[in-house]
Amino acid sequence: MNQESDAPDQRGNGWLRQLGQSLAGPPRDREELIEVLREAQANDLLDSDALWMMQGVLSVSEIQVRDIMIPRSQMVVVERDAEVAHILPVVLESGHSRFPVIGESRDEVVGILLAKDMLRVAMDGSERGFDLDDVLRPAVFVPEAKRVNVLLKEFRASRNHMAVVVDEYGGVAGLVTIEDALEQIVGDIDDEYDQTEGASILRQEANRYLVRSLTPVEVFNDYFGTEFSDEEFDTIGGLVMHEFGHMPRRGETVVIDRFQFNVQRADSRRIHLFSLTVLPEADA
Repeated sequence: MNQESDAPDQRGNGWLRQLGQSLAGPPRDREELIEVLREAQANDLLDSDALWMMQGVLSVSEIQVRDIMIPRSQMVVVERDAEVAHILPVVLESGHSRFPVIGESRDEVVGILLAKDMLRVAMDGSERGFDLDDVLRPAVFVPEAKRVNVLLKEFRASRNHMAVVVDEYGGVAGLVTIEDALEQIVGDIDDEYDQTEGASILRQEANRYLVRSLTPVEVFNDYFGTEFSDEEFDTIGGLVMHEFGHMPRRGETVVIDRFQFNVQRADSRRIHLFSLTVLPEADA
């Protein structure tokens, strides 16, 4: 009886000794710290979600804004000189809550329009005297190379939820939201800039599509009439990343069969979104 009752304590003491040895000195680098956290998770001191978030917290200091931003081509914008009759459909149909307002081009962001301000105009019928400049909020600009952990601190301090991302030449490269930054810690959040719920493949033009990396290979095959094997990879993201041979960054392109995959959104751990171009048979 005593031997049986002592067994759990012995196992617990063994783990405590192991943990004590591991923590005898501070971890010398991030890899050692992550290894300690993984051992804690393996011994049921942390659950898998907590481990994932802790790794995310550590990774945000290495990820740059360019790795998580919404590309310029996917930004839904409002033109500064647009009439109310043209702005309201954009606000209502897109489902977004904030819109960059541009001047002559997307490189000239003059402010941010909140959807609630436009809805107030629609409800009180004040379209005739409406002036877009009266409701514009200041736009916040951040460089592509800014670290995501620094961005989160600035969002918290300023209470902003969106920033316009600029490249080294001052041109607009895209935009980033607070949800994009938080996703690096807590995982995917279905926010206003995600595609329609359940839409894995979204057609943009005759031969161009947006494809979520988590799209099952079987679903991709059904949609495009292909015969990619799903025995080794469950998702199209896994198949494409295998073809790359490394974790690709935003903007990298690879061609598989007659499909050109361009990485639109990715971070240091996974790919989120592809822009897919179906090539003519001769080009493929």
